[in-house]
Parts: sequence; C-alpha cells; structure tokens
Amino acid sequence: MKVFKFGGASVKDADSVRNIPTILSRYQEEELVIIVSAMGKTTNALETLTDAAYKQGQETDEIFKDLYNYHLEIIKELFPDQNHDIYTHLDELFKALKMWLVILANPEREHPYDLYYDQIVPTGELLSTRIISSFLNEMGLENTWLDARDLIMTDSTHRAAIIDWEKTRQKVGEAVKDKISISQGFIGSDGSFTTSLGREGSDFSAAIFANVLDAEEVVVWKDVPGYLNADPRYFKDTVKLDKISYAESIELAFYGAKIIHPKTIRPLKNKDIPLIVKSFLDPEAEGSVIHNDLSSDALVPSCIIKKEQVLISISSRDFSFIAADMLHHIFGIFTRHRCGINLMQNSAISFSVCVDQSTRLQALMEELQEDFRVKYNDGLQLITIRHYDKPSIGRLTENKEILLEQRSRLTVQMVVK
Repeated sequence: MKVFKFGGASVKDADSVRNIPTILSRYQEEELVIIVSAMGKTTNALETLTDAAYKQGQETDEIFKDLYNYHLEIIKELFPDQNHDIYTHLDELFKALKMWLVILANPEREHPYDLYYDQIVPTGELLSTRIISSFLNEMGLENTWLDARDLIMTDSTHRAAIIDWEKTRQKVGEAVKDKISISQGFIGSDGSFTTSLGREGSDFSAAIFANVLDAEEVVVWKDVPGYLNADPRYFKDTVKLDKISYAESIELAFYGAKIIHPKTIRPLKNKDIPLIVKSFLDPEAEGSVIHNDLSSDALVPSCIIKKEQVLISISSRDFSFIAADMLHHIFGIFTRHRCGINLMQNSAISFSVCVDQSTRLQALMEELQEDFRVKYNDGLQLITIRHYDKPSIGRLTENKEILLEQRSRLTVQMVVK
C-alpha cells in the first residue's frame, strides 16, 4: 500500500483534477490511500471568512459567494450533467458552512474562536475530496470517500490537535478496505467537534495514515521537482536534494522550510517508511527521497528565508539577571498567547526573540510590559542556512544589516533588515 498526498496547488482547477487519473494510471496494481488538501487558496479564503464573522458586522457575503462560485465552476467543467450528486454535496457543505458563520457572528456564541475555526476552515478539504472522489469514479477509478472526522481521533486542542494513536489505528484499519480510498488532510475529531492538526497539516495526515496502515511509502505530489535546497520563488539557482535523512528534513522543517510539514517525519521514521517528494507536473521524473540515510545531507547548503519577522528585546526593569526563574515566566507568557519563537538569544540582562508577525503580538507585548522593558523591530527577515559556507552567507546578507546572529557547527541564523 502507498499513501499519496495532493496539495492545494495540485488540485487548484479542473485541469489539475483531470491530471490526477493520469498520475494514478502509473500505479494500477497498487492499493492507494489518497489524502487531499483544499483546492488552491481555499484555506486562506475560509480563514478570512472566519475572521470577518468573528469580528461581527464585517461583510462575509461576497467572500462566501466567490468561494462557492470557484468550486461550482470547477464542478461544471468536470461534471456537465447538473443532476450529478456532486452538486448536492456542494450545496450541503456550503449550507453547513453558512450555519457556522452565523453562529460565530452571534455575540452570544458559547465557544472560543479556535473551536469555530475548526468547524469552518476544514470545509475546504471536504469540498476537494468530494469533487476528486466523484471525478475518479466518473473516470472508472472506483474509490471510497472516507470522512477523516470518523477516523483521525484527537484531543480537543483546536487548531493543534493531538492524535489519539490507539483509537485512530483502530478506526483507520476498519475503514480502509478498498483498492483506492480518498480522505482529507488537516482534519480530525474529538468525538464531538471537528478538530484540525495545524496549518498545512495535510502532510501530517498522510503520515498518520501511513503509520497506522504500515504503508510501503508516502508520496507527496508538489509543483516542484523534489525537495529543493531553497525556495524557488526567491532563488534562481536551486538544487534538488535527491536524498536526505529524516533528521535533516525535520531540521529544515523546524527552521521554516515549507516543503514538508514539521510533524510529518516522526510517524514515518518510527516505521521506517520513506517519504518521496515528486512533481505532479512531471510524474515520471525521479523525485527526492527522505529516509534513514545520512550520507547526502551536507552536500549543498540549504537556505530558508522567513519574512514578516519581529525581533523583540525583553529586559528587566531593575537590571537584574535574566536567570532561569525569569525565563520560566517569559516562556509562560509566550505559551499563553500561543506565540512560537523562531530564534532566541540572551545576555546578562536581556532576552531577545524572533517571532512571526501576527495578530497575537499586541496582547503578548502588553503582558510582557507589565513586568519588563520591551522593545521591538518589525518588518525583518530571518535567514537560516544549514551546512553554511562563506559564499552562501555573503550572498544572502549582501546590502543587509544583521541585527542578530547565531551559529552552530551546522546552522547559522541571522535576523536582518
């Protein structure tokens, strides 16, 4: 058995959906579990809808209509017969979406924002998988549509749910019976409400299915030829890494590489299941393999750039040392505001952190200012280079001011403006 994962870019329009049977035709003898993300930029649109409804009074009708029409146009291209069941599925899913938006917009809503987020945003994956499952059936590729909310069992930590592996193993094992099964990435359930596994969590979903089913391999289909040493949007001379280790992939994901979700690797490593990154634009080409072998990790530097960064400097009001008890207090504040730290560095009387720009920062800094002096710079970049050398550092920092730098034997990180 193989587990395939198709991301949003690989199912963004009708032509992309038509490409999936072409890819699957190369695996006619295989049992497949196919995990699919929301189509195109659907998740972004659903997040915008959620925020607008939460803020009450902000207009949601136009965004809702655009999202509906986007999926309707894809369906019309794929299913000319408007009596097809897929049109009913579309309307049912959008009726449920509308219901949750109305509930969220009510000032007397009962639950916190993150719970409503998890009822609304995963609609994208339910839509994409319904469309793709129906289209494959039309093309003669019989498959079973599986609702991940019945299979991926989690706790109630909304937007970052923790997997109940024992229950999930049982549920998935009972449900996956046919040659081709299709389910959603990103989604789980606590038994009462939909939960989500974190933004871009569909890779993790594929790894969960692979782990509990003892799959032969996971193939992630991307719009790039494999695992590249840098983001091709920012670098012209990228190099495909033909083979890298699980450990190296985790490091790159931790530092912000977007190719694989950070949580994906552990379930695969635990079962020694290789992960292959291949291009859906050129399915016959060799991709990149992530596995146990460490021998190829240091062949070329890998570069990661995170934009829209904020450098926060925290210092004591009375010039006392930033000791363990004070760091414990500071980390507690960051935890309460669910604000991740991308880089940290401390001196005798100050503690500096680099974080993503987000709506959580204002409340975070207000609480920090109750006990500390706080200064910050925004609009920065965090540059990370694994297996760095002088030319790579010089090339990436040319004409930039380095505000903070941190080096180890394998990695250098620099906050620049």
